[in-house]
Amino acid sequence: MLVGPRPTGTLVERRVARAHSVPDLRALAKRRAPRAVFDYVDGGAESELSMARARAALDRVEFSPYVLRDVAAVRPDTTILGRPASLPLVLGPTGLTRAMHHEGEMAVARAAREAGLPYALSTMGTTSIAGLRAAVPAADLWFQLYMWRDRAASRALLEQAAGSGYSTLVLTVDVPVAGGRLRDQRNGFTMPPTLRARTLLDMGLHPSWWVNMLTTGPLAFATMDSSHGSVADTVGRMFDPAVTFDDLAWVRDTWSGPIVIKGVQRVEDAVRAAEVGVDAIVLSNHGGRQLDRTQAPLDLLPRVRERLQGSMEIYLDGGIRSGADIAAAVGLGADACLIGRAYLYGLMAGGEAGVRRVLALLGEEFVRTMQLLGVRDVPELRSGVVHLPAAAPALPADDGRSGVADNGRPTGAGTVP
Repeated sequence: MLVGPRPTGTLVERRVARAHSVPDLRALAKRRAPRAVFDYVDGGAESELSMARARAALDRVEFSPYVLRDVAAVRPDTTILGRPASLPLVLGPTGLTRAMHHEGEMAVARAAREAGLPYALSTMGTTSIAGLRAAVPAADLWFQLYMWRDRAASRALLEQAAGSGYSTLVLTVDVPVAGGRLRDQRNGFTMPPTLRARTLLDMGLHPSWWVNMLTTGPLAFATMDSSHGSVADTVGRMFDPAVTFDDLAWVRDTWSGPIVIKGVQRVEDAVRAAEVGVDAIVLSNHGGRQLDRTQAPLDLLPRVRERLQGSMEIYLDGGIRSGADIAAAVGLGADACLIGRAYLYGLMAGGEAGVRRVLALLGEEFVRTMQLLGVRDVPELRSGVVHLPAAAPALPADDGRSGVADNGRPTGAGTVP
């Protein structure tokens, strides 16, 4: 009987090494994290249609590979806002990160630094701006800002980030109010976790998570003096729903580095962002966590690329689960992709080792996809090897006679909304 090499490393490293895809790590995360925590990461707003559509658009992508090309050595690296990156990939901002694993943002930043990728710390993060920089001094750190009602407090955050050497500001613009995240409401998810009968039962099912949480620093938003209640409570209390494009002038006066606008969902808003002089935009529906029934960011991407004509960098966020997804997005016009859920699955599954595993898998898959497409560097992905067919039309209603619609397909097959 043939026996492969024995896995090496710690127990956690061996466990995540047995995951061969991001969905594998998602399954492992679901077993290891409390249900409320997993659902906070995994869920979307209301009926979760926006989340499903983002993923369905990526699934529609078709590849048309070249053959008989020398792809013995390919170049997956690129530049993002003028800085080198090993992949066209940014680890996007996520809130409550220490809820996924007690090391939280520290673990993510260390994995990102090791992989040669930027990482954006969220305003809703659970590690301080200065603390993260001190822990990971060589990382390419970005800072993500939600505009607060208190402009003086927002300015103080930007000054802290600039003083700590954060290179780039990400201004998220799609959260004037909190989305209707029904999973969180049903689970009673709060900060800090509320001790109820269900919580105590969960302690017995996930003892290691609870031991780590109860023996490390308190779980709280690092940039806020008070963070009790649900995420929606915090958003309603602190975020400014009156922010407009005019406020970008204030942001530019306050922040001297590159500015990225995250949450653009219309072509005209992308054009307006270019007109006011930001450096990049992220086409994003917030991972389907804000407004339900939005279009998939990937469907918007080619139109935005055509209108902007290279006037700024364009990033895509939402549904990225593999290196092939990154190749698809770049081939359709993105300069890079942002991930959130993908690395949080790894974090829940195995802390820093889990995040490293996610980034290793995405890198391996991206290189393999490039080789199988017959392209040797990132710009060649736009040489016609990636296509996004139109969504399948709805099937005609069954008249009850033939069992076959006019397009020749069996009736009742249905389509993804």
